[in-house]
Amino acid sequence: MPFSRRGFLATAALGGASLVMNPENAEADSQSGPAARNERKHPIVICSLNGFNYIDAGFQKLSAGADTLDAAIEVAQGPENDPKDDSVGLGGLPNEDGVVELDASCMHGPTRRAGAVAGVHDIKNVARLAKTVMERTGHVMLVGDGATRFGLEHGFPKENLLTEESRKKWMLWKETMSDRDFRGPGLSSPEFIVPQEGGKSSVDERREHMERIAAELGIPAEERLTAIHDVLFPHSGTINCSALNEKGEMSTVTTTSGLAWKIPGRAGDSPIIGAGCFCDQDVGAAGATGNGEENIRICGAQTIVENMRKGMEPAEAGLDALKRIARNYNGDMKKLRYIEMTYYVLRKDGAYSSVTLWSKTQKQNERLFAVHDGAKRKEKCVALFEGVPLGFPPLT
Repeated sequence: MPFSRRGFLATAALGGASLVMNPENAEADSQSGPAARNERKHPIVICSLNGFNYIDAGFQKLSAGADTLDAAIEVAQGPENDPKDDSVGLGGLPNEDGVVELDASCMHGPTRRAGAVAGVHDIKNVARLAKTVMERTGHVMLVGDGATRFGLEHGFPKENLLTEESRKKWMLWKETMSDRDFRGPGLSSPEFIVPQEGGKSSVDERREHMERIAAELGIPAEERLTAIHDVLFPHSGTINCSALNEKGEMSTVTTTSGLAWKIPGRAGDSPIIGAGCFCDQDVGAAGATGNGEENIRICGAQTIVENMRKGMEPAEAGLDALKRIARNYNGDMKKLRYIEMTYYVLRKDGAYSSVTLWSKTQKQNERLFAVHDGAKRKEKCVALFEGVPLGFPPLT
């Protein structure tokens, strides 16, 4: 299949009209769908869409009386264990040096405890490792070699997380894009220059070269388009899951392999309590997937929970956090289109929602999340803006 820069961005290129606030969802209309109607039902599990295939197991565990955090981790470890999921755990896309570095955090509502790890290597189930930090230490967060060593001491198996498929994508990135990614001014820097549009893009110019390199690296023809996409649009695939049981107890967990091709040692929002996830037993829980740097700057998960404490509905609370991200850029749509952020919100009474900065993705016509309250299903996220994000770093 021929690769086309325009094919990836076709939806985003429909016109400036798509780069405006979604009028239907800007005020979190309580009648706009199941996720916004705030239907109350216990027990319930909600998670990002990459947990859909595993949410059954988590709900069954929850329904059988398991602890809420154990039920949430049951969902989160599904992608961690899947070598075909290149955004979490085994098979995750690596950093600049070809090392898969994993981050995770969790909060346990009933005991009001938290645990987190960052920059872990050679251990795939870091969601459970974060829980072990919570249970077996007087600390909240361990990082890097110390976190890895702690996990090995507690019986977590040591294994190479870089699969052959991920290694080939990393090599494709090194040979075609490695001098163009995360070094230099960031999106929030006054020195950042928004790329000019129009004309033949550098992506078009690199197309044949990238396809040739992919073939030389042994990437199967049917997988080259995906591999090239992952190189050009580094993703920060993450899973967040929150669970609420019949007793009203709740917990949340977030786990990730972080941003593909990141500078070694980079930690995003996933291991940060209050950003990647937050749970207050008296109020609710929230978690995030997307551009971690943007979420850290507003402490998004805690912001949402505090909004609910003040009386906001889940969707309204989440949209307020997204508006804070937009405010950080003074509403500059030329920059905001490079940002992806989605929040997953569960209130203590079972009301829930998921809100997203952009209504669509480059691979899907609409952004969805997963819910299980006795019926497993996908639901549409409430969007602040209509359109498709371009992804960071910009292609210049």
